[in-house]
Amino acid sequence: MLAIARTAVGSTAVPFRATLFEKSGEKNWLIAWHQDTASPLTAKFDAPGWGPWSEKAGAIYAHAPAWALSRVLALRFHLDASNERNGPLRVIPGSHLGSVFTDEQVLRITQEIDEVVCPVPRGGVLAMRPLLIHASSKATSNEPRRVLHIEYADSLELAPAIRLAVV
Repeated sequence: MLAIARTAVGSTAVPFRATLFEKSGEKNWLIAWHQDTASPLTAKFDAPGWGPWSEKAGAIYAHAPAWALSRVLALRFHLDASNERNGPLRVIPGSHLGSVFTDEQVLRITQEIDEVVCPVPRGGVLAMRPLLIHASSKATSNEPRRVLHIEYADSLELAPAIRLAVV
């Protein structure tokens, strides 16, 4: 996975956040259209484009500007096959090339551009950028969908006094 990340963000790519998503008939949820803009940071600071701030599980988060998010790549390793029945990732192609959008802009874009459903076989890896507008529906079957989502940046140091936290 690190080798894949390094081809996309550079030879200094480093993982900083990992999340396990587990969707099934018993653990089932809908994720509305959004971009992944909140980043874990080692300390609060005052800089244009950052915020609002929050805390989750003891880590400090802020919504990041597009320049910082463009340095991040998420790799989604599929422990189970993802298909149209178990709530796969859906994306708006090309939306990662834009900016950080407001909720109203995201809604408008999803109404104007056709979504793409992303089925992935068991053991497959899907790469995505944080600015990619994406969603997932509830599963309509009991087939599990477990995905290990690991985010990589070209460096933990995004700028002087702006450092990603490892969570």
